[in-house]
Amino acid sequence: MDRIDGVYAVGNGRGDSLVDRVTVPEAADLLGVTQSAVRKRIRRGTIPWDKDEEGRIFVYVDPSEVGPGTGEDTSRDTAAGQSRDELLEVYREQVDFLRRELERKDTIIMSLTQRIPELEAVQEPREAPETLTKATGNSDIPPEQEQRRSWLSRFFFGP
Repeated sequence: MDRIDGVYAVGNGRGDSLVDRVTVPEAADLLGVTQSAVRKRIRRGTIPWDKDEEGRIFVYVDPSEVGPGTGEDTSRDTAAGQSRDELLEVYREQVDFLRRELERKDTIIMSLTQRIPELEAVQEPREAPETLTKATGNSDIPPEQEQRRSWLSRFFFGP
């Protein structure tokens, strides 16, 4: 790495790029991320860095990664070709759509729950358990137990 007036040249000699040597907090401010994110990049080896004699860590930040003026990476703020206002409008439309869907589903659920008592009243009573046991010859089940069986049990396993 060659030093040129506080700016360092990093590379293999063919496509060297100039970078700034900054501390971890400064790199976090320049990149618009947290200090822990910069440290994770150091640990993963995705950002160039070195240590001085006193043990301080310096990061080499490429000026092309830094947004103009604000010190933030502008690629995270907006999608390609969309402004912040356009994104907000799209999100508002999505929220409105989802609210309408929730209202529609709530209406369906409410109408179905109101129909439950009607459906229970319409069910036709089946034959009395005594007549079923006499007809099938299955007299070992007392009529009290036959009446306690659920409709689901009667449906799947018969009377």
